[in-house]
Amino acid sequence: MTEQTGLAETQDDGGGTKPDRAVVRDALGVGVAVGLSGFAFGVTSAGSGLSLLQTCALSLLVFTGASQFALVGALAAGGNPFTAAAGAFFLGVRNAFYGLRLSQVLALPRAVRPFAAQWVIDETTAVALAQPTRRAARIGFTVTGLSLYVLWNLTTLLGALGAEALGDTDGWGLDAAGPAVFLALLAPMLKTTGERAVAGIAVVLGLGLLPVLPAGVPVLVAATAAPVVLWAEGRRRRTDVPRTAVARSDVPRGEARGEGGDEQRARVEDGRRDDRQGDAR
Repeated sequence: MTEQTGLAETQDDGGGTKPDRAVVRDALGVGVAVGLSGFAFGVTSAGSGLSLLQTCALSLLVFTGASQFALVGALAAGGNPFTAAAGAFFLGVRNAFYGLRLSQVLALPRAVRPFAAQWVIDETTAVALAQPTRRAARIGFTVTGLSLYVLWNLTTLLGALGAEALGDTDGWGLDAAGPAVFLALLAPMLKTTGERAVAGIAVVLGLGLLPVLPAGVPVLVAATAAPVVLWAEGRRRRTDVPRTAVARSDVPRGEARGEGGDEQRARVEDGRRDDRQGDAR
């Protein structure tokens, strides 16, 4: 990541190797693919009891799919509104960390940052960080954010209107669309063993506690998987360091320096011979 920031600073004049049209093409692909899933949110939100205005307001103001699906999913299951909002909030906190990274990569003017913050989500962050230059990152962020924001809100409206024509949405299984989209976005990001462990523990906690806890609470409990795995990895590193030190201490001093025993003895004999010759003189 640090290397990317330095590259972006040295090639801010558009001297990168990736053409602008290629960045726009990739950004539009992400924006269109994810934006169409707003239809599923609109239907699910209407099925949870929210009005057309409330559903559209969520997409306009909140604009982060995972949090929106978590909120309406908990409400549809009969959960407490405050618990549902808390779960959605904690899911959205990750966007703040995205913003810290993007502020360095994009280096937008201060006057623009409050408006750009509305578009700091998984997709825009992924597209921006994948670019080789700052110019390309800005284009990717803007095109992804604009296309996704427009399509997401449009399909949310269509989904909410279509829910009335569909009638009872429980039989359609559309409530599974939210988790499916979220898993599709999350799966490619699980690259390390620690990340996969966090995901696995979170799934076990969430599914295991779902029958015994109120709706929305299992999501909060599942979030504890991350600090648990981080603690375990930190403890493992601390125990590995003393073992390495002990292993190094077992090596003879001469061998640790790359010196064989025969060479040491030869130097000692040479030194004694020189001393005897000096005394004889």
